[in-house]
Amino acid sequence: MLVKRFLLSYTKAMHRINRAPKDKGGAANSPADYGAVCLEHKPLNYNSNPYQTSLRYLSTTSNRMATVNDENARQITGSATVSLYQMKKLIKAACPTLGESVEGPTCIETQCPVCHIVPGVNTSADPPPVRARIYVNKTTGSFACSSCHYLGRWEQIEKFFPPYNRSAKSLQELRKLRTAFLELKRECTGSDTPVHSIPADSIELDGASAKVVTDALGIPGAFGESLVQLKARWNALNKELFVPLKDVEDRVIGYKALQRSTSEGELHERTVPEANGSGIIQLRCNIPSAGTRAKEQCHLNAVLVLSVLDLLALGTAKLNVTAVCLPHGLKSLPQQCLPALERFQRMTLWFNYDTAGWDTARNYAKKLDERRCLFVRPTEQHPTPYRALQQQDGGPELKTILAKAQPILHQSITTFHALRQDVLSDLQNIDKVQGVKWRRYPTLNKLLKGHRKGELTVLTGPTGCGKTTFMSDYSLDLAQQGVSTLWGSFEIRNTRLAATLLRQMVGRPLDEHLVDFERWADEFERLPIYFMTFHGQQPIKVVMEAIEHAQYVHDIQHVIIDNLQFMMGMLEESKHLDRYWKQDAIIGAFRSFATRRNCHVTLVIHPRKERDTDELTTSSIFGGAKASQEADNVLLIQDKRLTSVRGKKYLQIAKNRYSGDLGIMPLDFDKASLSYAQRKRKADGGTDGSSLAVASVGHPQADSM
Repeated sequence: MLVKRFLLSYTKAMHRINRAPKDKGGAANSPADYGAVCLEHKPLNYNSNPYQTSLRYLSTTSNRMATVNDENARQITGSATVSLYQMKKLIKAACPTLGESVEGPTCIETQCPVCHIVPGVNTSADPPPVRARIYVNKTTGSFACSSCHYLGRWEQIEKFFPPYNRSAKSLQELRKLRTAFLELKRECTGSDTPVHSIPADSIELDGASAKVVTDALGIPGAFGESLVQLKARWNALNKELFVPLKDVEDRVIGYKALQRSTSEGELHERTVPEANGSGIIQLRCNIPSAGTRAKEQCHLNAVLVLSVLDLLALGTAKLNVTAVCLPHGLKSLPQQCLPALERFQRMTLWFNYDTAGWDTARNYAKKLDERRCLFVRPTEQHPTPYRALQQQDGGPELKTILAKAQPILHQSITTFHALRQDVLSDLQNIDKVQGVKWRRYPTLNKLLKGHRKGELTVLTGPTGCGKTTFMSDYSLDLAQQGVSTLWGSFEIRNTRLAATLLRQMVGRPLDEHLVDFERWADEFERLPIYFMTFHGQQPIKVVMEAIEHAQYVHDIQHVIIDNLQFMMGMLEESKHLDRYWKQDAIIGAFRSFATRRNCHVTLVIHPRKERDTDELTTSSIFGGAKASQEADNVLLIQDKRLTSVRGKKYLQIAKNRYSGDLGIMPLDFDKASLSYAQRKRKADGGTDGSSLAVASVGHPQADSM
């Protein structure tokens, strides 16, 4: 009756919290606020076992726990869609009160907000030395309490995470809900004795008794040492071996039993409990003479097997890994087991060499996070550990088979599931994804949207049109906003380049204001701008080594090569090489570097020699088509001042892979500042000298790939 009464109280309180919207005193994170549909809480069948009913009602386990005759259990165990983003957001907001949470591959570990906090009560006192932890599954939202083995759904506990921005009436309801919740937990979990304890008429094995057990079961005597390490127990009357299953807190919550059949003479293995066990068996396969680092690797690497015999076989090989036996073999991997496997960075699944074992390995890997899983491919040449040990005289060794384990998830192949959170992050931070905005060139912001890492930009223009001057002004704008820049000027000396950059920053000729040189030089020195000391022709290998070093040491975000033809040069030993092939190889190296290091690379390339009256296009870039194909952005400086009375100089965006917007930006040169910075137009058509936007013409890009 007590459980019945608290269940009714819990259900009513949850109805009141869920129904009330936030502006009416409801839960700040109630499903109504997120547009979610609340679960329907139907009356429980109190004619059944009250302990069994309450356990099913508050369990996170799937519909497998509901029997065919228990209609109410099937209706209640269905769960609504749980948002990982909302779970993380809620747990992170509670960190000042509950302490830091730990996110693993499959679970988020944090302190239980129900056991330690009373809604509306000041908890500034020192926390107790030991607090219960909960493990929240990132896929299903189910949580498990480490102290009482309690299992529940996310919607049952999410309301208890601080801070509480609720009215006094709602806080009172929440306290009543908490009281009912705690009482129900105590009723469900019962005493401190595990529900599935090992039979009391068994004895714990030691070195001598382990030898008797191995002989009685007909298994190799080398297994005795591992049995002692596992604290296995033996029932001499029934000749039955018990190996304990332990949870994440190293407590016994079940066991596996091994017994040799009298009729068939074969070893039979069974698991208690038969389903939804939350424990595993872990055996450290340390090398006795291993150092500290090797022992640490043992704690981080695991080999997952399905039977106790396979586990004991791995224990004889001294593989410097932790062997783990799963509770239910190929039947299921309960999500309650996942917290105990969180600490492993690499797990090798070594299952039966048949179709069922292969399919199960792939399914289990998805649950465990495929990125840290490897598998031993199920073939006759790769038998299970116990069979391999039996065939050791003529078969492969365990170490040899384990060394052939392959990743389940190929490093060059991914899925949308792996990209999902990155896509969400990009959408939520669209301004940052678009890149750093230019202050001097607002038209570029309209067309290119920003300066992004990991891209390749190609700039070309006629000889003497001002490519280097424009690029120095372009890069200075970004450097003043914190974009660390590496200049590779192979055409002009670094002294001249630095003087140009300094003058562009000051906005006036410093030779006429030498008294201000020190002040401006100190300010320029604080900018994250670095220069390569190369000049003229250089081998690509030497240049790439310098760039790689600078990117690692100085966290370079923007590399400028001015220009590609000067860097290539004309070496005697390369005179027989195809010049186009050589340029394509260099462009390929820079493309690879930009992608691999997530660094923006800008290449200044001279165009082919064409008639002055013809406009430049992407086909005008010197060399093969690789430059325009590999580039994310192609910028062309068009200079028509010498071929037309009213000719203008402008920058044309001929390729834009990010947004596809094409257009032009007028280039008006200010000789005093050596800058092309755009000026804001006044109402009367003049300019006020400030570096703001000028309207440009944009065209949708048909194909930027």
